[in-house]
Formats: sequence, structure tokens, C-alpha cells
Amino acid sequence: MNENDFFRQATLRICGSLDIEIALWRFLLYIQSVMPVDWIGLHLYEPGLGAMRAIAEAHASEGKKVDTIIPLPQEAREFIEKKVQPDVWIINRSESNPVIWTVANFFGRPDCSVLVLRLEIEGKRLGNLALSVEGGDRYSEEHARLLALLNEPFAVALSNALRYEEILKLKDMLTDDNRYLHRELYRLAGDQIIGSDFGLKGVMDMVNRIAPLDSPVLLLGESGTGKELFANAIHYSSPRREGPLIVVNCGAIPEALMDSELFGHEKGSFTGAIAQKRGRFERANHGTIFLDEIGELPLQAQVRMLRVLENKEIERVGGSTSIPVDIRIIAATHRNLEEMIKANLFREDFWFRLNVFPINIPPLRERKADIPALVHYFMEKKSKELKLPTSPTLVAGAIDRLMAYHWPGNVRELENVVERALILSKMESLAFDHFVPSQQADETSDTMGPENGPLKLDEAVSRHIKKVLNLTKGKVHGPGGAAEMLGINPSTLRSRMNQLGIPYGRRK
Repeated sequence: MNENDFFRQATLRICGSLDIEIALWRFLLYIQSVMPVDWIGLHLYEPGLGAMRAIAEAHASEGKKVDTIIPLPQEAREFIEKKVQPDVWIINRSESNPVIWTVANFFGRPDCSVLVLRLEIEGKRLGNLALSVEGGDRYSEEHARLLALLNEPFAVALSNALRYEEILKLKDMLTDDNRYLHRELYRLAGDQIIGSDFGLKGVMDMVNRIAPLDSPVLLLGESGTGKELFANAIHYSSPRREGPLIVVNCGAIPEALMDSELFGHEKGSFTGAIAQKRGRFERANHGTIFLDEIGELPLQAQVRMLRVLENKEIERVGGSTSIPVDIRIIAATHRNLEEMIKANLFREDFWFRLNVFPINIPPLRERKADIPALVHYFMEKKSKELKLPTSPTLVAGAIDRLMAYHWPGNVRELENVVERALILSKMESLAFDHFVPSQQADETSDTMGPENGPLKLDEAVSRHIKKVLNLTKGKVHGPGGAAEMLGINPSTLRSRMNQLGIPYGRRK
């Protein structure tokens, strides 16, 4: 046989795949025309274990990866650890070699002939390649000479395969670490939605209803109501929870960079594009993209984004290939999009695409019953962030003062007020005397008593419920009822009315 042709044909098969089991199988199919062989095994010696580790094997029908530990007796370990060994061993009787006898019996092939190729690269031993065929006295010196030519290709293939396996393991570890990091970031950002059992119960019911689906969600509400928190809740309660959640503040991206940021760009597509860049949509593949402040998006960007929503594919700036994306859209805005459509500031077709499942998040002034729980939550959270030894207490009437305020900045404003109070408190009890501006008489009439003093919490809540009941003519349950206006469950409202002694019943 022509040695150059043999080396070339064998090397093409050995190095033709990073999947070592496929490479072994292709080599087996070729080498069978050159010498007798019906099984090939690739092994590593593990001196710390005193054992041989099987990495892969191949026979006529297939190749497969294995991870099998073969314990070796003392005699076999001493034979392997000898410093002087041939490049190729010819063992025509398996019982004549302690290593081959152990391995052959382990695989149920005691009556066989074996050729063993010692694999080294740059003087470092990597492992052994074993060719086996049933029966004795099947291999010759010519077979050994031909196999010895393949030391380097097999050593390179084994080294690459081991490194490839290590990369796959590291990739899996990185994926797992990213998932853990996402969960931790979600937890640190505040996975607890205060008011989910009272003032936000209706909102959470809608979140739980839509989360398992892939339908677009439009979060509506004033600034500071926590729209991003609800986007987190939807994503991490959905089947996409293991995928990325990419947040895009549409009002913070310059219009000139909008396409590059959202859809990415190819190298050299414009001055400064020194490398290929993936955009936010591409990064959100198999996950969720949260488009915050969608009302700030320029009209031209709305057109391009509409195409993405319709076709589920993007094109990088300077590219010509469409890239499919599997994403879920959650958008949010504090602006009135219908009014913007009338003023030609927002595309109606784009709004139809986004407005599949709108969720209105009520402002804090419409769910003041959540203020006590929010205050205690922020006090604990901010005390940890400010590294305070303990969380201060509240003076009598502090909550009443907060309940009397209109809260135009919503939950974000309340959080800032609590943090500011903690910074200036010097570990004294918090009263919020200097942090809540006084209100106009018409804004505080519901929470101020006849002597212009703050009402007790129950009195303020009672007045607010009665006011809403007057608006609904006593209707508690159903569309337009007091429970819907207050954002709570009708049973919860009736229970609260019973506690406060408020009668209920429809009025004509």
C-alpha cells in the first residue's frame, strides 16, 4: 500500500469531525479495507484512579461516546507506567498482556488480537488507541508499521476532542451561571410585588393569566408605578423564564443609533463599525424584550419595529440576510397612545400590534391602603443598602401623614421619601414631618378631621370607600362596581366594609 495515500485517507477521516465517535467510526470503515479490525476503542489512563477511562468506541454499525472507568490490577498499572514502551503494541494473545487482558475481559472480548497505538503530542502522553479483531494471531508487523504512521493525527484529534468537550462543559456552566444570575438580579430588583393581595390584586390576576402565553402585553400607568417590575413578573412566570429578558428604554437611545442598538450592525456598515454587533432584538432571542417608554419611539423606528413584530425577523444595519428571532414583546408607557395617534405622533397599526393585552397599573393614590406595607418594605430594603445596623421605627401618626399625600410620583416617590428620611434620621424614629408637602384643602378633605388634624387610618379608608360607593350608587360587584374601581376583590371589599361598619346594597 502507498503510505502517503494511506496517511492522507486515514487523516481525512480522523480529523474530519470534532465528534470523536464519528471520527472513530469513519476511520474504522476505512481501515477495514487495509487490516483486520471489527472494534476500535479510545482510552485514557487515569493514574490517580489506577484505572483506564474509555472515551469512545466504534464498531461496524456505529461510533459512540462512552465514559467508563475500567479498574486495573497492580500488574497492569505497573506495565502502563513503565517509562520505555513501544509506539505500537502487537498483542495476538490477549492473556499475554495484563492491560489488554483486563480491558478485553471488561468488554467481553477475551479471545481477540489487539493493536495498541500509544498517543503522544509534544512529548506528552494523551492515551491509547486500540484496534481489535476476534481470534488470535491476526496482526503483523506491517499492520503495526501502518498504524504507527497515524500517531500524530490521532493525538491531535484526541486533544481537540477533549478541549471541545471542555468548551461544551464550560458553555453549560456559563449558561447555568447566567440563569442563576438572572434569578438573583430579579430577586434583588424586587421580586415581591407589594399590594398583590389588595390594591394590585386585579393587576396580578391579569399578570397570572397572560404570563404563560406568548401574546404581546402593553403595560399602562403613570411614571413610578412599577411597570418594569410587572414586566419582570410576566417574564419570570412564563415558559421563557430561562431565556434572556432584555430591557430597552426607547426614550434613552439617540435616533441616529436606534437601528444599530435595536437590530445590530455588520462590520464596516458605517464609520466606527469596527466589528459585528448583535442588537437588542437578537440578544432577546428565545426570551422577552421589554420596550419601556414605547411612546418615545420615533415614527420611523416604529415602522421598522412593526416589520419585526409582523415577520419575526430582523436585518442588521449593513446586512442583507434576514435573521429569525423568537421573542415575546412587553411594552410600557405612561403616555396616552390613543391621543398620540390622533396627533399623528404614534402609528395606529403599531398600536394595534402592541395593544393585544393591555394592563392598567393604578397610581399609588388609588391604592393608598398599600402604603403601610410599602413603607415597611422600603425601610427594610433601604436600611440594608445604607448599611444601617437596624431599621428605625415609625412614630405614631407617620403613616397617616403619608396616607394624606397625593403621591404624584407614585411608588418611586414614596421610595425616595423613605430613603431620604432614613439618611437624615440619625437612627431616630421616622415621622416624615419635613418630607411630605402640604396639600390643598380639596386634596386632603378625605383624610383631614374637623379640626384640621389627620384622621385615623380606618376613618380615612372608611371615607374613601363611602365616596366610591356613592359614585357607583352602592354597587360593589361587577363592571363599574366599587371593587373594580378600588382594584380589589369584591369579597375583600365586603369584609373590609363589615369591619368598618359600612352598609352595602344597591341604591336607586
